Amino acid sequence: MLRPSAVFAAAFCLAVLPVAPASAVVDAPGELTMNGAQRTYFLHIPTGDRPNGLVINLHGAGMTGLGQASATNYNAVADRFGFAVVYPDGVDMSWADGRGASTPDRTGVDDVGFLAALADRIVRDYGIPPGRVFAAGMSAGAFMAERLACQRADVVAAVAAVAGTLGSGVPCGPSRPVSVLQVHGTADPVVPFNGGPMVGRGGPSDVVAAPVMADRWRGLNGCPGAPVAGDLPSAGDGTGVRLLTSGGCAAGSEVQLVEVDGGGHTWPGGATAPAAGLTTRAFDASGASAQFFADHGR
Repeated sequence: MLRPSAVFAAAFCLAVLPVAPASAVVDAPGELTMNGAQRTYFLHIPTGDRPNGLVINLHGAGMTGLGQASATNYNAVADRFGFAVVYPDGVDMSWADGRGASTPDRTGVDDVGFLAALADRIVRDYGIPPGRVFAAGMSAGAFMAERLACQRADVVAAVAAVAGTLGSGVPCGPSRPVSVLQVHGTADPVVPFNGGPMVGRGGPSDVVAAPVMADRWRGLNGCPGAPVAGDLPSAGDGTGVRLLTSGGCAAGSEVQLVEVDGGGHTWPGGATAPAAGLTTRAFDASGASAQFFADHGR
């Protein structure tokens, strides 16, 4: 029988994690020139000799890196794990995630290259092990995180995609296994849980269903057998959470699908957005993704 992932516990029990000092070595904006364009980001480095991992945290369409930091409260979680976390800014507040539904996509922005170059800079500057670079994202940021994993598996060891999957026409042939935490609300009014047509800030696109995307990663990672299912305790907020875990995959990788029954287009455990549907309190996407990353470096 597969061992249930530590994400199952981390989703609702962050109090057991070690607490890092409140002050940080670096908490500042930065710039990186990419193909002649000045790209911006916000970097958070926890105290300590050096970070033991890097999380690239990608905002949704219409947001900024700092907005993503606020909505997810990821700095506090990163401090507990000793992770650096960087919040890049997308061009026109969006990403070239391959769906063709954003300004950066339509104008040929190389966001895969930008994120790879950004990761390389931070890994080099702060002595972070290159096998401990991860990406998380919300909505358009989730689509971008998945595209990064598909095209640059040499850069990221694991990704967490919240409320986003991959455009139906976007190819995915990673060069090596990538652990994936797929989180999606079944009542998402923007990116449909069951895939198909959607209309976002940049326009219409067609997307892969969350369960299908998880199955695709299981196949790409050579995961054996059916996933193990488990339910989290209810928080009494009108949502339910089921985890489907596939372990024992190639190179120690793992794939998890987190189905938030009744959940909307939100970051579980994060800031509420009533117009986007329910935000579950039974699952903490920030804490769970950080634990998932800690467990799946190379």
